[in-house]
Amino acid sequence: MTEQMNPAMLVDFYEFTMSYGYFKTGYYKRKTVFDVFFRNIPDGGGFAVVAGLARIVEYVKNLHFTAEDIAYLRSKNLFDEDFLSYLASFRFTGDIYAVPEGTPVFPGEPILTVCAPAIEAQLMETYLLLTLNHQSLIATKANRIVRAADGRVVLEFGSRRAQGADGAIAGARAAYVGGCHGTACALTDMAYGVPAGGTMAHAWVQMFDSEYEAFRTYCEIFPTNAVLLVDTFNVLKSGVPNAIRAFKEVLLPRGIRNFGIRLDSGDMAYLSKRARKMLDEAGLTECKIYASNSLDEYTIRDLIRQGAQIDTFGVGERLITAKSDAVFGGVYKLAAVEEEDGTLSPRIKISESTAKITNPHFKKVYRLYDRESGMALADQICVHDEVIDDTQPLVIFDQYETWKRKTIRNFVAKELLVPIFKDGKQVYEVPDIASTRAFCADCVAHLWEEVKRFDNPHTYYVDLSEKLYRIKQEMLAAYAEKNED
Repeated sequence: MTEQMNPAMLVDFYEFTMSYGYFKTGYYKRKTVFDVFFRNIPDGGGFAVVAGLARIVEYVKNLHFTAEDIAYLRSKNLFDEDFLSYLASFRFTGDIYAVPEGTPVFPGEPILTVCAPAIEAQLMETYLLLTLNHQSLIATKANRIVRAADGRVVLEFGSRRAQGADGAIAGARAAYVGGCHGTACALTDMAYGVPAGGTMAHAWVQMFDSEYEAFRTYCEIFPTNAVLLVDTFNVLKSGVPNAIRAFKEVLLPRGIRNFGIRLDSGDMAYLSKRARKMLDEAGLTECKIYASNSLDEYTIRDLIRQGAQIDTFGVGERLITAKSDAVFGGVYKLAAVEEEDGTLSPRIKISESTAKITNPHFKKVYRLYDRESGMALADQICVHDEVIDDTQPLVIFDQYETWKRKTIRNFVAKELLVPIFKDGKQVYEVPDIASTRAFCADCVAHLWEEVKRFDNPHTYYVDLSEKLYRIKQEMLAAYAEKNED
């Protein structure tokens, strides 16, 4: 998005037509509750990682329509001047609750809830969804790749393959939240503080009369940042030997032993093992081996299983585009409307597809942790005024197969959704990016290994409270009775 584009206008046009309808009928004054949630975990994983809240906070704080925006809407000849005047002075006045970035989340549970007058809530739909869908998708993919690397460094290398400039910039940020150690994208470092770095491409090696001259020159110019790309011609016959020579002639005499080589093609397992042997025999045991080239969690896992001697993985296109499953699938659904007497009336979307039937009402989500181990046991979605007493046993049950019940004892209940805006004012301090990344790692560490499997993971329990389940069933029964043939 260019600086001239106003994020407030990044909407699907039907949000304007519906908002105008709310305005003309008086519904725009009524408080509404909308939930963002998703239905399926990318790549069939056991959990997703939510990301994008920091950008949403900035969007909401600056939400307004410019004179140019109003002129554009006037040119559509659909809206009267009273409505355009309303938009000209538009500001968000409602409440927003959200799950902090880096939290593992599961299908069906609200990850962000908007409580605001109808027009305010409606006009935010597209931006909220595109932000959470994109960044959560990339953070989830990054977390899978980082877990596959099993403690080795993972760097995000995908800018040139990203789907547009913002896909590169915001994607690199999300990858860092998910666990990557840094990025190749300089602008993401400038904008968000994600550590950026890099050394050379094949063009550097090709520019010089010889590979050795290219390596030596680079070591002389960047003695503390020398990672040499050794596969421009032949990894084992020229690349590694020339790198060893450059390291010994330029860096070792200066007492510098922090350097590395990078492989970007070929059989990574075989080449890394041979290269490691050559480096060790040359006395360069501290030399790190980097690898890049169309990597993902499965390739990395297999390389490690095959004994690859790789210290750092640079992951590009398959991370920044989430190539294996490129849609997060978050949706934005109405859950409640305020009546004239101030009470909240629940709303439900009904579908022939069971998975698309929504959970009604203004809700909260509790995560239940084992008091002794600290591990996450289950989530429970409740009505907003419910409080879980974690001093007493709690029976949870599957909302579809209600005979599946489990009693939770000796647990701690923590609310996932926290206030972000109240009455239009920001009440949440966005953590710095390093703290968010550390928070994500800590949250994931409190999930059982069975939930973290790549293939056929354990289905984490996300259940409804008795009260919410009853409300939902009563609404479904009322609809069925009303629509009997």
